[in-house]
Amino acid sequence: MSEQLDLLPGYLTAHLQIALVALLVGITVSIPLGVLAARVRWLEQPVLGLASVIQTIPGLALLAIMVPLLAAAHLPSIGYLPAFIGLVLYSVLPILRNTVTGLATIDPALVEAARGVGMTPRQRLVRVEFPLALPVIIAGIRTSTVWTVGMATLSTPVGATSLGNYIFSGLQTRNLSAVLVGCIAAATLALTLDGLVRLVAIGWERRRHGMLGVALGALALLYLYTGVTLGRELVQARQERILVGAKTFTEQYILSEILAGQMTHETGMAAAVAQSLGSTVAFDALRSGEIDVYVDYSGTIWATLMHRETGATNRSDVLVEVERFLRDRHGIVVVGALGFENAYALAMRRAMAERLSIRRISDLVVHAPALSIGGDYEFFGRAEWRAVRETYGLGFAAQRSMDPSLMYQAAAQGNVDVISAFSTDGRIAALDLLILKDDRGAIPPYDAVILASARLQHRHPEAIDALRRLVGTIDGDTMRRMNLAVDEGGQSPGAVATVFLDALWRKP
Repeated sequence: MSEQLDLLPGYLTAHLQIALVALLVGITVSIPLGVLAARVRWLEQPVLGLASVIQTIPGLALLAIMVPLLAAAHLPSIGYLPAFIGLVLYSVLPILRNTVTGLATIDPALVEAARGVGMTPRQRLVRVEFPLALPVIIAGIRTSTVWTVGMATLSTPVGATSLGNYIFSGLQTRNLSAVLVGCIAAATLALTLDGLVRLVAIGWERRRHGMLGVALGALALLYLYTGVTLGRELVQARQERILVGAKTFTEQYILSEILAGQMTHETGMAAAVAQSLGSTVAFDALRSGEIDVYVDYSGTIWATLMHRETGATNRSDVLVEVERFLRDRHGIVVVGALGFENAYALAMRRAMAERLSIRRISDLVVHAPALSIGGDYEFFGRAEWRAVRETYGLGFAAQRSMDPSLMYQAAAQGNVDVISAFSTDGRIAALDLLILKDDRGAIPPYDAVILASARLQHRHPEAIDALRRLVGTIDGDTMRRMNLAVDEGGQSPGAVATVFLDALWRKP
């Protein structure tokens, strides 16, 4: 728990930087737009309709949409910007709707009286209509505040640090302490900000100037802190550093720490890690130079990016063609293979497999119509699953997509009968699962390879040299032990990476 609490100041500050700035911009946009919609009646339905459509998009999907859109516009597509834009859009509807509603419910007699004493439209708005509508508008701001703080936890997969780092990494590494700290901190922040906005409303309505001053002062201090820390980070971002990417599972967290530690040790340069990136987000970020290095898998590139057949393929040939494709098409440097494969595989409870005499995927075919299969979020949409299904003629009674961190437990507990496992996952042995042999070679080889951006090779060739010293140093058993130390042993990915690197550096 102490390790998680040590991370809290940084994660909380990053969360504030996204949520508070997005909320401020959302208020700045929504209130004038609401006033305009209330004045020009034909605008009301189109404006509210568009805001409502945006609100119906799931939060994570809205943030993910920002990535390709920004990339197409040649803007930073991971990190702060996509999260900020997504949160601004998500914050608009409650404030916009309440502004329109608040202005529409004002007694027309009061407006007419203001007109009768000679007030201009602007004076009527500022002195009469807006003050009367303010309680309703503040109610919308309160709703938007809670929504924005909650949604900001979803910024992690697009590369923006937030309290969501606790939740995403904690779920993947089965670290309940991390999940609890993230959830409690996010809830506390949302309630605190909501409480401050509520005090502003009460102070305004009841003319309690002391309460109003305290609430506004507290909010001003939070915004001052946010502005100072954000400005300092923007200045620091201009300084040279190496950014390592990591996808959303335990092995990637460990490997990213190993890459960062190795480069810092060998070059003396600072190396940071961007965790829990989506698979395509990581690749696109590397291609555009927004991250410098990460570990991917030859089979993923072969099937997903190169769109090659996933049938029986020579392992070394795949590596050669993948390297040529990445170099020629995208300018990406394949530093080398780490020495192990982490392939997709079908796995099931050993006791069940033995009872049904299933050792190979082909043995599974006759039993599949009565069984269920679970896969990670991507698996059932990937070329590998289509190849397995078509090669073996598999047809399951049910298929369920689930979080990878829950998939193994679901198999062990009998919630599903078969899962799309990762071959180096330590939980396979820990939970007594059996990997079924791919006897018809439907799944391609999945060598773990270090990929580096053209930017890193051009500006810091010494970092590439440092990474080359990792080539061939991790075999499958070593990776499984490291994964198990995190997933079952409760160690942090950073601690496991440090042990590995210390042993590596001691070697002559």
